[in-house]
Amino acid sequence: MKFGANTFIWESPFSTEAHLYLCQKVAQMGFDLLEVAVEDPALVDVAALKKAARDAGVGLIVCGAFGPDRNLSSADTAVRQNAESYLQWCIETAAELESPLVAGPMYSAVGKPRLETAVARQEEWARAVSGLQKWGSYAQKYGVRLAFEPLNRFETDMVNIVQQGLDLIEQVGSPAIGLHLDTFHMHLEEKDTVAAIRQAGSHIFHVHACENDRGVPGTGQVNWFGVAQALQDVNYQGAVVIESFTPNVKSIARAVCIWRDIAPDQDSIAKDGLDYLKRLFA
Repeated sequence: MKFGANTFIWESPFSTEAHLYLCQKVAQMGFDLLEVAVEDPALVDVAALKKAARDAGVGLIVCGAFGPDRNLSSADTAVRQNAESYLQWCIETAAELESPLVAGPMYSAVGKPRLETAVARQEEWARAVSGLQKWGSYAQKYGVRLAFEPLNRFETDMVNIVQQGLDLIEQVGSPAIGLHLDTFHMHLEEKDTVAAIRQAGSHIFHVHACENDRGVPGTGQVNWFGVAQALQDVNYQGAVVIESFTPNVKSIARAVCIWRDIAPDQDSIAKDGLDYLKRLFA
């Protein structure tokens, strides 16, 4: 099992000019991977990032940030095209950085909870299927997979649970398309997180380890023992990445509604979380 830390723990938006220190930081903490949340590709010098990671001895994962203007299933052609341009960059960058996948809720946009008509929802779903078919095929050419993330009901009205994700995977019909599961979202939405992991099985491409309050893994209500056992039962071979947030990163704190301290500090989320996960999976 490889363990990673997401750049959102410390910085947003990620910039290679200011934040390459994170490669050494996570390496010194004992992580295998740095997951880079890319909000603005213009801030990322891919060659510099690749060198910094190689010098630090850590691998890289590309994590997409899908705001309202990057909605692959939007009825607005310009918005869809913008999402496609961004996803193309993410795929090509993942290949350059030797990231095995691009993670994130790429089927739609974060912050889109709406009660649509049945017809509008079907049309939106069809656009998501079409978009993922196109970019799944593109990703295959680069040896990259796309791991899309079900989100809680307050962040999307589209894919909230594993079953919906499996329905989407079946309709897309590409071996390059799979699930990015996040224990925070699963804790809110699944009837049984452990059963849902087993249901997802080999379709799980990526996992985010996040406590129910988005604090340090192992300090809250997530059934971590069940999660670890289920991932082992389905022979999950991907990474387990800590993604968490604190009020220190104000832009992200506002976006995910973090109004209070949920951990002693940012480093504690990563270090204490990693210590717990290594013991758990051992």
